[in-house]
Amino acid sequence: MAKILFGVIAVVASLMLAESLTCNQCNYGLLGFCLSTSTATCSNTSVCFTGKATFTGLTSVGFNTQGCLQSTSCNVTNNGSLLGVSYTTQTTCCSTDKCNPVTISGAPSTKMTLTAAIGVAVLASMWGSIL
Repeated sequence: MAKILFGVIAVVASLMLAESLTCNQCNYGLLGFCLSTSTATCSNTSVCFTGKATFTGLTSVGFNTQGCLQSTSCNVTNNGSLLGVSYTTQTTCCSTDKCNPVTISGAPSTKMTLTAAIGVAVLASMWGSIL
């Protein structure tokens, strides 16, 4: 009897895992680049989403977020104003695994470029003092 009960639980658990949705998650995004990325497993009533907030006068400046969202809040555009500056928020959804692509921040390559520039400057300084 215990083996049958264990088998039923295993089948139900595998079906629940098969029906869950995996989405890209970005808690903090600026200018279209994600500053911290991970994945999230959504509940059965959730879908993947990408949310963007842009300022009306500056279309290239804005914030974004990604993850799981209830399907009733999808494909919505709202307009608002904050301290006299107009902004637009837009939420788009999709319902397949990792269908909300993430753009990774350029920070690691920026740090590498700065490190390389400092290294070259130190090397040039040392070489100049030897000659």
